[in-house]
Amino acid sequence: MLTLIYKPQTRATSIVWLLEEIGTPYEMKTVTTRTADGKGAVDPANPHPHGKVPALVHDGEVLFESAAIALYLVDLFPEAKLGPRVGEAKRGTFLSWLAYRPGILEPAMMERYLKLQHIHGAMGWAEADEVDATLNRHLKGNKYFLGDSFSAADVMMGGAIHYMMMVKLLAETPVFKDYCARITARPAFQKAAANEKHL
Repeated sequence: MLTLIYKPQTRATSIVWLLEEIGTPYEMKTVTTRTADGKGAVDPANPHPHGKVPALVHDGEVLFESAAIALYLVDLFPEAKLGPRVGEAKRGTFLSWLAYRPGILEPAMMERYLKLQHIHGAMGWAEADEVDATLNRHLKGNKYFLGDSFSAADVMMGGAIHYMMMVKLLAETPVFKDYCARITARPAFQKAAANEKHL
């Protein structure tokens, strides 16, 4: 059984969406986490080493970090066809976009939110304006992150773009709006979103 360690309105929602796309049974274990102001304590029921979400427990093994969980699930359920397998075309592109969300997109948007000065050469991510331009350029020429095929890269990257537009960290460009309309119309996204509203 797959057990998702979860808290509503967090990065764990992307994994709910991915699990719904896969169509496999899973259970959710809701935990508490520290609040944005640092208050609260790590939930002792949470196996994530930093008390964050998501984490995933499968057959006694604990996975943490969204990109790792997404890749694990894609490889565990190849019949869902949510990402290229090892040796298949676009596998490298797929892995790159999975890593882009935590490695570049989220740090750049946090930098923007906190109004921090970007230090080229010292920070491992790109500045926010450059990230904006890169994503708009890529999606202008592609229906999804891997071209014409929807994948877990769209769950991870698309989920973040959709959220960041809602909180005004990304501008609602025509490219982003069209892309987000496509991915949020998917039944699995709608089911994951409805779950958030009922908690």
